[in-house]
Amino acid sequence: MNLLDVVKQDHLSKNVETQPKFKSGDTVAVHSRIKEGDKSRIQVFKGTVISIKKAGDLEGHFRVRKVSSGIGVERVFPFHSPNVEKIEVVQRGKSRRSKLYYLRDRSGKSARIAIDYDKKD
Repeated sequence: MNLLDVVKQDHLSKNVETQPKFKSGDTVAVHSRIKEGDKSRIQVFKGTVISIKKAGDLEGHFRVRKVSSGIGVERVFPFHSPNVEKIEVVQRGKSRRSKLYYLRDRSGKSARIAIDYDKKD
């Protein structure tokens, strides 16, 4: 085992094994830990997954987008971050692309993703 493997083993998160399988187009609720001063709390960020990069790797992350008060908000969550407490899949989406960056330019009905009723959990 070389030095890079040792460093990767130290930074792996234990929550990755409990995370559900999801893909781009799915609506997820990400429970993340927010630290304010000396207090910390859990905040839920619910939105559509628009991209996933390197899902099984230490450098892997996923991007979630939601519209809040008419303004689009995106957050990037690393898979192995200790601040990501839990990920819940709220709704399965039917998507034919792996990157849904075109949703940034759309609003209203054209920004919807069809629900995938055939997908089993």
